[in-house]
Amino acid sequence: MAIAPFAAWPVAGVAAAVATLLGLLSGRYGYHRDELYFLLAGQHPALGYTDQPPLTPLVARASVALFGDSPTGLRVVPALLSAVTVALVALLARELGAAARGQLLAACCAACSAAVLAVGHLLSTTTFDLFAWLVVCLLVLRLLRTGDGRWWTAIGAATGIALLNKDLVLLLAAALVPAVLALGPRRALRGWWPAAGLLAAVALALPNLYWQAAHGWPELTVAGGISGKDGPHNRLLFVPMQLLYLSPVLVPVWVAGIRRLLTEPALRWARAFALAYPLLCVLVLATGGKPYYALPLLLVLTAAGCEPLARRVAAPGRRRTGLAAWLAFGAALNIVITLPVLPPRLLPAVNWIYPEQGEQVGWPELAAAAAEGWAAVPPDRRARAVVFAANYGEAGALARYGPRYGLPAPYSGHMSLADWGPPPDTANGPVLLIHPDGYADVEKEFTDCHVVARVDNGQAVPNQEQHAPVLLCSGTTAPWSALWPELRHFY
Repeated sequence: MAIAPFAAWPVAGVAAAVATLLGLLSGRYGYHRDELYFLLAGQHPALGYTDQPPLTPLVARASVALFGDSPTGLRVVPALLSAVTVALVALLARELGAAARGQLLAACCAACSAAVLAVGHLLSTTTFDLFAWLVVCLLVLRLLRTGDGRWWTAIGAATGIALLNKDLVLLLAAALVPAVLALGPRRALRGWWPAAGLLAAVALALPNLYWQAAHGWPELTVAGGISGKDGPHNRLLFVPMQLLYLSPVLVPVWVAGIRRLLTEPALRWARAFALAYPLLCVLVLATGGKPYYALPLLLVLTAAGCEPLARRVAAPGRRRTGLAAWLAFGAALNIVITLPVLPPRLLPAVNWIYPEQGEQVGWPELAAAAAEGWAAVPPDRRARAVVFAANYGEAGALARYGPRYGLPAPYSGHMSLADWGPPPDTANGPVLLIHPDGYADVEKEFTDCHVVARVDNGQAVPNQEQHAPVLLCSGTTAPWSALWPELRHFY
């Protein structure tokens, strides 16, 4: 099957528009809790971390060094990756037989999707994951279309790099391989090239695999905790989120993509992707994973559906303004929901749909509340006092904004922060404790606690830290070294 030339300039224009929009909005609100954690983790470079491989924290460290120590500097890479993701969806459409109009439509669909916009605004493991999955899917399509086994080495290399960011790419392999076995072309799985690809993936992922093995595979503990805690909720929302995470306006496009892959003879070689998506959904549901794990394959199906839609719109007598208006409506809705365009005080209107918006508000105020509590510590006891945060977002905020108030470096037992503690046992003075409102379990490890301040983000945004108590405790129930295993937690 011959493929059309790449519509480079029109697609580049859409990608540039996405990057420009994300760049202009990147400094609004503030850091997300995960970004504060990545900045903190980047100051402790390692081959792996309790809850993730090393790539994202290291990129966070490099980003602020290259582009400036600010939310805008941190978010340059996500904005560029989202722009490239738009181009990748157009390339997927091209691989699946789309001419220039179909490729441009695919780029526009990606640009207006909530997933692409959301991950382009924040530095997160999901930003790299979406990009990496689409790269792997493009390479797999090239392998299936050409039958050239040498593509396996590129697939393996891309998978190995993806594993340095997140292990979720293994779900893609677990869905695609059975789909190819079931629907073909099976010749792509024969010979020694698949083994070469596997070796390439393992070789690139080996540093993190070594770290995880040496530390007892903590990522599995984290995954199990997430599944146990959020699994029922994730399963309940899975189907609705498949309709919402891209955009409801794109549902007819990816449904058409499934139909096209299953029925169009010229795309018989790509049918496995129509089966891989429901297989992936089953895997995510079975493991209690988050609904967005299936989104990359949904973008592949969207790319598959763009060519027939582009042909219909281009037919004589058909109006093109209707499709453009429909996509613009979807884009506008997703921009309001996922990007920082609203005044912070209006965030409750969208925060119930996309709570990550609210997690970008209130971190300086948290540090100010902690400083108010620190002022209650007698000056002669501060040398032996400890600031303890219940989660990595709070710890990251205190590390970031605390020095302006004279606060010491915080400690926490959450995720990888537990590996960087505990405080010395000689730190046996008062403890300034910060934890989310309603999370009082942690208080049982401390003595004589009383509230000395409360966090107020000043915008009435109902995020995790709004109204969080700042407590002053006289000390701990045991030395820090003995207490630390009890304070460590993974979710």
